[in-house]
Amino acid sequence: MPSAEAEISSFLKARRAALDPDALGLPGGLHRRRVRGLRREEVAQLAGISVDYYTRIEQGRAPAISDGVLDALAGALRLTGGEATYLRNLASHGRRTPDARGPDDPGRTVRPEVRQLLHAMDGAVPAMIFGRGLDVLAWNALGGRIGFDLDAIAPDRRNSALLVFLDPAARTLHPDWERVAEQAVGALRAESGRYPDDPRIRAVVGELLDRSPEFRTAWEAQAVSECRYGVKRIVHPQVGALDITFESLRLAAEDDQLLVTYSAQEGSLTETRLRELARRVAGERVPAA
Repeated sequence: MPSAEAEISSFLKARRAALDPDALGLPGGLHRRRVRGLRREEVAQLAGISVDYYTRIEQGRAPAISDGVLDALAGALRLTGGEATYLRNLASHGRRTPDARGPDDPGRTVRPEVRQLLHAMDGAVPAMIFGRGLDVLAWNALGGRIGFDLDAIAPDRRNSALLVFLDPAARTLHPDWERVAEQAVGALRAESGRYPDDPRIRAVVGELLDRSPEFRTAWEAQAVSECRYGVKRIVHPQVGALDITFESLRLAAEDDQLLVTYSAQEGSLTETRLRELARRVAGERVPAA
């Protein structure tokens, strides 16, 4: 995985190329340009900085970029909130205080109180805890069966991005696999900007770049997004199609962990099927007489 400076360079080039000069009212449309998107001088003009300075930023040769310049670049490149945060995270990499928990196990221990909360929701609300790089750290019994059977997966493979791109069952489980894959890439890139030195994130991205051409293409597009709520469609192997509403809540004491809960609309077929799944999971856990 490239350095933060190299990631800034790739990101700015991709965002610059994605913009339509005509839509921004700039002269010289696509038919008169050698490359698509905006020229460096146009981005510099829109951001109110010199062409030389923008060039140094895009080439990874600007060691300290001020917040004001980052905001100006975000406006010039029409970045979304998530993209602007990603750029700011990369740019602030050198000014960060090292993680006091050490590089090998940052934020991967789930507090007993959080596990207690997961257990309290079991049987009614599927829930799980996600850590850095989309690792699944903990879950309740129903949450561990809402999609993949997490208990049956090796600990180092319990990662949303690895499962979506490398597990053959993912395309059956997710009928809208392309959208799910796009969300996984966007979230993983956001995580890589937030924690650019995290060894686990680097390992996950490196493996996916090596093993999945589809991931490689999506990763090179530099898309950044974090889908924290919505509806996910799952074709469960035991109870059938589920239209699940999910909500993601960042834990107050561990800002690199997310509590994700799943629910169904009251009176829906999904609610009935979730109750059936809960009964099946509970039955499997009853000890034999």
